[in-house]
Amino acid sequence: MLNTNPPKEMKAERIAKVIARAGLCSRREAERWIARGRIRLNGKTLDTPAVTVIETDTIFVDGQPLPGRERPRLWRYHKPTGLVTSHRDEKGRPTVFAKMPADMPRVVSIGRLDINSEGLLLLTNDGELARALELPATGWLRRYKGRVHGRVNSQILEALAKGLTVDGVHYGPIKATLNNSREAGKTGANAWLTISLAEGKNREVRKVLAHLGLSVNRLIRTSYGPFQLGKLMCGRVEEIKGKVLREQLGGLHRDL
Repeated sequence: MLNTNPPKEMKAERIAKVIARAGLCSRREAERWIARGRIRLNGKTLDTPAVTVIETDTIFVDGQPLPGRERPRLWRYHKPTGLVTSHRDEKGRPTVFAKMPADMPRVVSIGRLDINSEGLLLLTNDGELARALELPATGWLRRYKGRVHGRVNSQILEALAKGLTVDGVHYGPIKATLNNSREAGKTGANAWLTISLAEGKNREVRKVLAHLGLSVNRLIRTSYGPFQLGKLMCGRVEEIKGKVLREQLGGLHRDL
């Protein structure tokens, strides 16, 4: 039976949140799994995520018991181009997660990088932590180096700084600086920009710059909040030490 009136001494939580915290997926993905009939609670297949559970409930995912909860962990990954940030791709393209070392637990990404972008991608075994770090409310900046083709001038940089709307979608302020001032105003040449933004919407940098007449032919994420790509080699993954995790994220997750 579903728990509608759990004992007061046991904390009740939404089932999608519990599944996400186990590291199987994000909370949103857990809700989709429930809609597809992949989750059973106390022997009954769920068809709605509007259910709370307590510690004594039994949860099965695809016929397997929900794994025991592990402490939140975080990894830096230097994503190369040519990989999609998805566990499964309907087009059969290679994925980030298929390239993880054999001893890696199941992880989810914090935000995404599109197939043609590279650089820092944060990975975690805790879906609740992933959700917290994706929210603009954290105030964390995503920083990129972008190589663009077209004429870069002060008007473009000012338009980015004010924020703009593209195809009905509003994008917040983006700080962009030209790495070499001698490239300003040139046409038909590549220029490198350093770009900082707080939202990180889908393909935001590429869409906004294309709207301003600049085509992005290389995009590298160099940092996400306090975490830096640094000298991590392309294709390598490295776990962030627990002490650093607690120092940087202690206020964002109760189990750090």
